[in-house]
Amino acid sequence: MRLFVLLTIVGVAVAQNQFQGRQNQQQYQEEERRPQGNDRQFSTTTFIPILQWNKEQEHDGTYRTSYETGNNIIAEESGYIKTFGEGEDKVEGLVQQGSYSYTSPEGQIITVHYTADETGFHAQGDHIPTPPPVSEEIQKGLDLIYAGIRKQEEAAARETALKSQQPLNQQIDRQDDRKFRL
Repeated sequence: MRLFVLLTIVGVAVAQNQFQGRQNQQQYQEEERRPQGNDRQFSTTTFIPILQWNKEQEHDGTYRTSYETGNNIIAEESGYIKTFGEGEDKVEGLVQQGSYSYTSPEGQIITVHYTADETGFHAQGDHIPTPPPVSEEIQKGLDLIYAGIRKQEEAAARETALKSQQPLNQQIDRQDDRKFRL
């Protein structure tokens, strides 16, 4: 039985190779039959020159770069290393800021200004959709929610402060008791 299964698998593999070989041969023959000359379609690429390229790199990780291409793409970027966090969470990261512009297929010049730092990537541009303004009623509701959160945080901070001061006050009272006993 095992021999039968093995022979079946080998037979299927050989049949697939022969079938693929026939397909490749047919494709080759079809290409040979196609007329040579202007009827043949070629894909072409357009050479776009780099008109300007500047790059400055410092030993501390600071850099500045800019370029301009022949099809009106203009970009500039600068970056530096910044330390984020405190204590054990202290890490270094790259902060970048820059801009680029290009011409859209509709002929409009698109310009994007961006920053990338510990808070993420933030892009600004006239073509980037912006959310509608928040209505006055919703803003009032948000303000109430935020005020409630602040009150809760302040109450928790006061409670924590009182708890941390209580043992200290008890120790002082005990020391005062010892002075009077002596």
